[in-house]
Amino acid sequence: MTSVAALPTRKLEDWRYADIDALARVWPRKDEPERISVRAGDADRMVIAALEPVDGAALREIEIKLWPHARFELFALVHGADYARLSVKVELMEGAHFELGGVILGSGSQTLEIVSDVHHAAPGATSNQVVRSVLAGTATGSALNRVRVARDAQKSDAEQSIRAMLLGPGASANAKPELEILADDVKCAHGATVGELDRQALFYLAARGLPPSEARRLMLQAFIADAFVAGEGHREGHHDVAQIEQAAQAALGALL
Repeated sequence: MTSVAALPTRKLEDWRYADIDALARVWPRKDEPERISVRAGDADRMVIAALEPVDGAALREIEIKLWPHARFELFALVHGADYARLSVKVELMEGAHFELGGVILGSGSQTLEIVSDVHHAAPGATSNQVVRSVLAGTATGSALNRVRVARDAQKSDAEQSIRAMLLGPGASANAKPELEILADDVKCAHGATVGELDRQALFYLAARGLPPSEARRLMLQAFIADAFVAGEGHREGHHDVAQIEQAAQAALGALL
């Protein structure tokens, strides 16, 4: 007899900000998490331009294992559903590298999430996570990003940068970078900010002849472009990253 997983509740830390009512429409999940394994020394990339909603809810769960000195880049755009959640679990072996660039664009009453759990399981692994959110209306965007460094994973290097821009008083953002470090010879850093567009910068651009709406648009375009910088110069033929950045800019234009 197959057991059915219970519907998550907000008592669970990873689901604290979720839209449980929307989640109930598509629960229990019928599909298993996507599993990706990158062989030692290899490099791979995944680009997610949209999550496919069912009954207004879109869920995607990915589990990634990187063998020694492997590299994996994940670039994702989360938007366009009443409730959307991208969940990523990563295990890094010796000398492996994981790169996450995520953009959340929300309006209306949407609830959108990027949740990650990156486990440095062996020495010398590196990871970098960059998430940018722009939220309008009464939308809620959440970036819950955890890094765990095992006791023997010396020389680990992990960075997290989570920033959200609120376009109105009804929008809200949750930024929760988390570090769990058991090794003592590591370099781990994280930063999180939630705010509005810099008024002095807007004034500066307006003083040089840019209409306020154009200045606002340009600043927000530069803001979300941060999430894709790492994918632009690492390998030749990065047209897939250019395409997702164009999709993100188009979605931003519709939001404004």
